[in-house]
Amino acid sequence: MPTPFADRIEMQHRLFAELSRMFGQEVPLYDKSLLVNRVCNETVGALLAGVFPGFRLSAEQLEKTSGERHGAIRIGRPDEYRWVARFFAAFAMEPHAYYDMTNVGAKSQPIVATAFRSRLHPEHRVFTSLLMTDYFDPATRARLEALLATRRVFSAEAKALLEKNEKQGGLAWDDAHQLIREGTERIFEWTGRARDHGLYADLCKAGFKIAADIACFESHHLNHLTPNTLWMDLYTSAMKFCLGEMGEAGFREHAALALGHLRAHADHDYLRLHFKHLPAAELAALQPVALPADTVAALVDGLARRLKQPDLNLSKHKHSGFKDSTEGPPEDTPLLLRQDAYKALTESVVFTQPDGSAVETVHTARFGEIEQRFYATTPKGRALYDRCLAAADAAKEQHPGLAKKDFAAYERLAAAAFAPFPKKLPELLEQGLVYGRYAATAAGLTVAKTGKIKTTSLTELARLGFVAVEGLRYEDFLPVSAAGIFASNLNQYGTKSTAATKPTYTQAQLEEILDRKIIDPDVTYAGLDAESRLATFAALGLTEKLDAAEKARLEQAVAAYRQG
Repeated sequence: MPTPFADRIEMQHRLFAELSRMFGQEVPLYDKSLLVNRVCNETVGALLAGVFPGFRLSAEQLEKTSGERHGAIRIGRPDEYRWVARFFAAFAMEPHAYYDMTNVGAKSQPIVATAFRSRLHPEHRVFTSLLMTDYFDPATRARLEALLATRRVFSAEAKALLEKNEKQGGLAWDDAHQLIREGTERIFEWTGRARDHGLYADLCKAGFKIAADIACFESHHLNHLTPNTLWMDLYTSAMKFCLGEMGEAGFREHAALALGHLRAHADHDYLRLHFKHLPAAELAALQPVALPADTVAALVDGLARRLKQPDLNLSKHKHSGFKDSTEGPPEDTPLLLRQDAYKALTESVVFTQPDGSAVETVHTARFGEIEQRFYATTPKGRALYDRCLAAADAAKEQHPGLAKKDFAAYERLAAAAFAPFPKKLPELLEQGLVYGRYAATAAGLTVAKTGKIKTTSLTELARLGFVAVEGLRYEDFLPVSAAGIFASNLNQYGTKSTAATKPTYTQAQLEEILDRKIIDPDVTYAGLDAESRLATFAALGLTEKLDAAEKARLEQAVAAYRQG
């Protein structure tokens, strides 16, 4: 009997658990930030248990909820990029979306990218950049390509495993474990070793710090490995307190404000969005109650005591501080992503020079990002989001430093810019601003048998209890937020091309390098949304009552998704 293949999604979970373990060994502050996130998430769980009697979050469930990761790696050569794509394919991770970071105005960087994730199990993703050497003048390009040509990141053993995976259609667990070891012990490992300090120094001086990080090091080391948090503002306040950037009084004020906001937003839709590992029926059965007046204060007391324990005294660790403000929408607008980070660490590096001599110096690139994922926006929703974000950025520019001077006023400023958005899922869905997933309820199926359901409005059907709905979570990269993260870590926004004529890059070029198509995430979100709508209408006997144009639109969305 042939050996069964390892489940690719289980392989993926094990890979990211091992990458997280590896990164924690390389960057002790990362492990500490995970612990801060855990105690904050436990506090969130305690608040939710007060709001929803019967809600319980075991240690294992909490680990699943907060164990998802978003990583970032930077690749130097097209052939390396193709091998990386083949590596992630072994873990059921496909390229999603094309990002041209060379063409974002003042924030431009010499990279194009895609993000690898699973279409149906997108807990983990890796934003994967490729250095575009023709972005540079001929002399610099030649130096970059000459150095990169001598690098060997993928071992012969790793390549053989990937070829075996493609030939067989999978790997046995022994081979899967070996491929994971190749990832953590070679491909994505930080070695602290680099080459050609002269090129590194010249690139940094010219503002090309990303190019220096890509070209001069021996591996595709992780630049960050981002965990999820259940409430961003609580975590950021806790990290600033533990890093010594915020006093206890300030922390208590911020934590109370954050938990108060959470209480206002903690409804069944929040539970479904953040606790996908828990049964939907179990969450739906929970009924909210009023919290005692002193609950938030007691939770803040407990959290402050825990954060003051010696193991979370992060000020004793070498660090560069925490970002001043969170990227993304305000806390009351559940869209796309909110992201924050402790700033890039300065780490020791030994450069081997062309003559064999060594240069001991430091390098600053790897940082500690955190994110909270929200609802995926439709094109209409994304257009409104971009307008609101532009208004928020313009308002912030008129009040520099406000986040530090008066955080509450800063929050009000951001909230005002996003006022056009509804704050609850039903209204977001009704206005066509986010994607959803629909299903007929038992009550709906019962009534459908009588033929008495007349409406095809999913909003009305949900109000009647005949349809259940959840919002589709955003699982992709957000360039605008990333630019803010880059800026805080590189101390510069972007750098212009030094080529005589700035090159133009296309998705087709990157697909040729990858030797595979890049998936459009909007097609996936729209397809999942449409597929669930059609299935719901069919279950309720409403398909024939659908408007013909609407039915055709849904069928086209499903067809595009399945072809992708």
